[in-house]
Amino acid sequence: MAPVFDPHRREQAVRGAGNLALPPGIEGVVMRKDYYNPMRNLAIIVPFLAALLFSSGPSAQPPQASMKAGAVESHEGVTISAQPWTDAASYKAKFPKKSPQAAGIVAIDTIIRNDTDDSMKIDLEQIRLNITVSEDNRQALRPLTPDDVADVVMDAGKKDPTASHRLPFPIPSSGPKVGRDKHWVAMQKAAADAAVSGSVVAPHHVMQGLLYFDLQGQFDLLSTAHLYIPDVRALEKNHPLLYFEIDLSR
Repeated sequence: MAPVFDPHRREQAVRGAGNLALPPGIEGVVMRKDYYNPMRNLAIIVPFLAALLFSSGPSAQPPQASMKAGAVESHEGVTISAQPWTDAASYKAKFPKKSPQAAGIVAIDTIIRNDTDDSMKIDLEQIRLNITVSEDNRQALRPLTPDDVADVVMDAGKKDPTASHRLPFPIPSSGPKVGRDKHWVAMQKAAADAAVSGSVVAPHHVMQGLLYFDLQGQFDLLSTAHLYIPDVRALEKNHPLLYFEIDLSR
């Protein structure tokens, strides 16, 4: 006569045997799920933020492909990416005739993405490019206006090309200039068209453009550079965000 299967008897036998060992591999999976690994989480979060930044909605301008390698910082619903243009080829599309780089200026392609429900205002005049020349020589460079860019580029052709540039860096001036011919006007327009176009980013929108800094051709200083953006504010709530300090040396 075949044995009759009694589920109650089997349950009692299991209870009497104590905890059964898990099949091989299960314990490791559970531990890996619950274990907090900061570096692994960082490796997941950074690509996610980059993907979030570079996938804009239908009303936003699509970021350039070259920005995928830009340094990124994100908090409080705002993500900012910055990529210095160190290759002469990067300037050709925006500046087909005269390049700011040839005059010692670096352009930083900047994307500001606002994923919040508030408009965000950025005080562009307070932005600084912080560089370290030596242990006892740190400088905060002000951004150049399109007028400043045109002045530097047009003036560069009049300087002795063999003369070496020395620090400290000049402070951009706002005084009236003379000798602004059609070439100056064309340069100023090109710089203005490529620059960050405004100071307010609408909710769930992206703003992209160039920030200019006069490095006097000392582009190696970018290996120490941080783009410091201290004043970002939610307009509707009148709430200041924590500052952004983007490491450009990576």
